[in-house]
Amino acid sequence: MNQHFDPCLPDGDLPDDLTAFAQRIRAFAAEKLAPFAREIDERRIFRREMVADLAAAGILGGPLLPAHGGAGWSALQLALAHEEIGAVCGNARGFLAVQTGLVAQCLERFGSEAQQAHWLPRLSSGTAIGSFGLTEEDAGSDVVALGCRATRDGDGYRINGHKIWNTNGGIADVTLVFATVDPAAKRDGITAFLVETDRPGFVRKDMDGVDLGHRGSSHARLEFEDVAVGPDAVVGGIGRGFEVAMGGLHAGRLSVAAGAVGIQRAALACAREHCRTREQFGRSLDRFQMVQERLADMTVELLASRALVHRCAARRDAGIEHAGDLAAAKLYATEAASRAADQAIMLLGGRGYSSAAPAERLLRDSLGLRIYEGTSMIQKGLLARALNDG
Repeated sequence: MNQHFDPCLPDGDLPDDLTAFAQRIRAFAAEKLAPFAREIDERRIFRREMVADLAAAGILGGPLLPAHGGAGWSALQLALAHEEIGAVCGNARGFLAVQTGLVAQCLERFGSEAQQAHWLPRLSSGTAIGSFGLTEEDAGSDVVALGCRATRDGDGYRINGHKIWNTNGGIADVTLVFATVDPAAKRDGITAFLVETDRPGFVRKDMDGVDLGHRGSSHARLEFEDVAVGPDAVVGGIGRGFEVAMGGLHAGRLSVAAGAVGIQRAALACAREHCRTREQFGRSLDRFQMVQERLADMTVELLASRALVHRCAARRDAGIEHAGDLAAAKLYATEAASRAADQAIMLLGGRGYSSAAPAERLLRDSLGLRIYEGTSMIQKGLLARALNDG
């Protein structure tokens, strides 16, 4: 009963080996990511040195099999790592979700032996950067509506179309792009292709405007102008692209949910420290009941979010995860992250309104997590469907 209560860290709920693992990632994030988190956000630059640091620490390929250059992490290890990184730098966590989850893990599941042998060691070592080309102007949540076309050209294909909000797109060496070989076939026409970004006809452009959050990430518009690819570029088989896309999003969503837990914990830590040290009306803010109520609500939502994410990870490791498990974790954790960051700004007052404190960046980044890898509305739809299906 006398143990220290620190909801910001998962350590007390973990066995010794996982506690040591989380602490190792925490130390890495504090040394290699934290010193640059504010700068890359304010300057809106992608820091390439981060990729080498993540690779050297074994994080970049963590969940991949050792045969592919990874460490064979469990899903719970991935969740712990992405919580630790998400608490410090959302841009680094977002990079990992795409590089490792949407691209590398997708190739590990659906790619051919040749594709895996060529790309997975490069992706896990950081010598190649990957992106995931799914979203279009008229095809966001409605993946089947995508307009990117792949037409036969001998034994290969020519790809025409565009993709938007492509994370890592401005720096990627390869992109996993989804195009339809037969629009009339709807989802059964969608096919995934691995496309090297140095191919003729591949064009990348900056997105219009200034990103609301994740400003230290590389978001790009990708255009395909008669880009030729061979049959060896197809991932998972002709017409299986919808399955490949959903598999990639499935892998990436755990990172997003865990990153949201990291945002909550960073927001609570920031607010708690401020309320302990800031005095008004002759006493510290944490002595006021209205402040205590807000800190208590943030604490409960953090613990609930972490429990949902860890439950989802444990069920994935046991091979019994359901789509509803992941939808519940992502929905609750990402929505709670926005609430936590918003409360942190209110508790910090004017200090929270400046980038000198992390709270405003946490809020901006949290909003993206409610959209990436399936919006909150999509997650609610998945949960409803799971309930209806029994």
